Amino acid sequence: MDKRISDHDAVAHLMQLYIDGSAGDTAKLVEAFHPEARMFGQFGTVARAVPIQSFIDRVAKASPPLAGPNYQARVASIDLVGEAGVATLVEQDYSGKNFVDWFSVAKLEGRWWIVNKTYVVTGDAPTAS
Repeated sequence: MDKRISDHDAVAHLMQLYIDGSAGDTAKLVEAFHPEARMFGQFGTVARAVPIQSFIDRVAKASPPLAGPNYQARVASIDLVGEAGVATLVEQDYSGKNFVDWFSVAKLEGRWWIVNKTYVVTGDAPTAS
């Protein structure tokens, strides 16, 4: 298989690990993120610049899950050059909000990892009818 296709597929797999993991399966988050990854963004008036383990711990402790009943996520783009790139994810109904997430990805230690997550809140999630 062409290296570009296999790299794209590997990053698409990371995005699916993130989607499944952020809905509560934290083992998948651990698999997707490099251990030294960080997360940046602002939720309301709270700015975050934290090690990714803080996010994983928050997902693990959440009850009910942070992914709401209408949670959906779609990969909007994956752009790779060589062994680095960015993937963009659009999320609906996560912690009662909608988000756009940008993931910096890199091929390190022979495999692809998410090395950074930056997010922005784009609005409140629609309420269930």
